[in-house]
Amino acid sequence: MVRVLSAFLFVALSAVVSSSVSSGAEPRPPATVVHKTVKVGDLDIFYREAGPKEAPTVLLLHGFPTSSQMFRNLIPALADKYHVVAPDYPGYGHSSMPSRDQFAYTFDNLAQVIEGFTEKMGLQRYALYVQDYGAPVGYRLAVAHPERVTALIVQNGNAYEEGLDNDFWKPVKAYWQAPKDPAKRDALRGILTYDATKWQYTHGVPNLELVSPDGPAHDQFLLDRPGNDEIQLDLFLSYGSNPPLYPQWQEYFRRRQPPTLIVWGRNDQIFPAAGAEPYKRDLKTLEFHLLDAGHFALETSGEEIAGRMREFLGKHVGPK
Repeated sequence: MVRVLSAFLFVALSAVVSSSVSSGAEPRPPATVVHKTVKVGDLDIFYREAGPKEAPTVLLLHGFPTSSQMFRNLIPALADKYHVVAPDYPGYGHSSMPSRDQFAYTFDNLAQVIEGFTEKMGLQRYALYVQDYGAPVGYRLAVAHPERVTALIVQNGNAYEEGLDNDFWKPVKAYWQAPKDPAKRDALRGILTYDATKWQYTHGVPNLELVSPDGPAHDQFLLDRPGNDEIQLDLFLSYGSNPPLYPQWQEYFRRRQPPTLIVWGRNDQIFPAAGAEPYKRDLKTLEFHLLDAGHFALETSGEEIAGRMREFLGKHVGPK
């Protein structure tokens, strides 16, 4: 009886191994993610990095109110095949947070710093992952150096007026119209509270048990640093510089036709699906997916996004 059972287990195990080999499935080696800082001008820019440096590069650009920590799970999911780099902007994460009289917190300046970061890191070509604030930063880079961008991955990152036509943006737009009115500025302070940060992580999420509390807690700890609230309010004002650039970004899409993957949380009330649809007008090589997720879709749909990225990047950028 023991011999029969042993033989059965051996045959079953052999079949599993044979099936795995024949299907081409291979276990991914564990990725080593390093955490470093590099000087860009007078600023210390923190970044996370993993994967072989000779592999195609994927540059991950984070949104508000987070940092490169939003990519903590995505980085190792790509790093066996790709060189993955995720910096923190000035005033975010673990990068320098100079005072407002030392550094003007505008999207032009954030993009200039990240451009300097890519050059300091020797990133000559890269696929861009943009989310939220990552879109205006990344699209400035793409327009300035279109030859460097191999592909776009867009996750709730806006480039069209349709994406700002909702209630969330009404008080922000009011501030744009009256930038010297302290009441308009103060009206936005509620967006900087822990309740608002947690809402960004949890609203529109079908299963709250999938949302780690570590993300909003980490983000809020850094938002609550003395002086960071004023930095964020400056950037809310500077966001008004982005819509006038939308025609330029859209012309970049039409002229350069970068292969683009849309993986968009359709339940997001900040950048809703209405902002995803217009990409179809301008891009020919487009893979379009609306996910049952919220603003931070990686928190609940990270495995799906990573899988779609690996397939997309394998077709358009490098190793499958």
